[in-house]
Amino acid sequence: MATLALVHTVSSLLPMFNSLCRELIPGVEVFSIIDESLLRITIREGRLGPRTTRRLVGYVMSAEDAGADAVLVTCSSIGPAAEAARPLVGIPVLRVDEPMADAAIRLGRRIGVLATLRSALEPTTDLVRHRAAAAGIGISLEARMVEGAFERLQSGDVNGHDSAIAQALVDMAGSADVIVLAQASMARVLAGLDQAPVPVLSSPRFGVARAAETLGVCIPGQTRSVDSFRDSSAQ
Repeated sequence: MATLALVHTVSSLLPMFNSLCRELIPGVEVFSIIDESLLRITIREGRLGPRTTRRLVGYVMSAEDAGADAVLVTCSSIGPAAEAARPLVGIPVLRVDEPMADAAIRLGRRIGVLATLRSALEPTTDLVRHRAAAAGIGISLEARMVEGAFERLQSGDVNGHDSAIAQALVDMAGSADVIVLAQASMARVLAGLDQAPVPVLSSPRFGVARAAETLGVCIPGQTRSVDSFRDSSAQ
């Protein structure tokens, strides 16, 4: 049986990822490593620092030692640290947002990126830009912060968080062919949207589907490529 390790920085997202794993990779053994300080320190410092990168690399190495066949890092703010870990282990290390970025550049040339954390905005826009360049695709990027939304979520104002993101989606839709949500915590908003004005992508479902492909697991009832998912966590 294949084994997937998930590295989380937000414990409240475990139920969503566990549900996706049960749905998409039911035959895979899954275990989680949780350290919320990785994100907390990144937010406090305003960037991903070398110590946090080193600690994430350590978790990836520990996951390999524990028998993982692949590791999925579920936090976009520390995504570059996942890339730093790749040459240091003998198993695939996946960024949760990488397949989402690949899908975005296939859906349109005008790509919008929304984030509620500044620490996630730059890594996500850089990722989309780099994936487009690697694919030889020209794009234009518009990146915006949804100011105050993360603080509302932290204080328990879930409706305020969701409403702020929903309004930002409407505001950005006129200038974008596709919109990317920079954080897994934003995925919950998609379930409450009746119909998005343009394709809106979030990372959790894309990330778990990419893990299935990496492990050679057939997704139940799914014959499409991971890149064909659209509203990734609303499905």
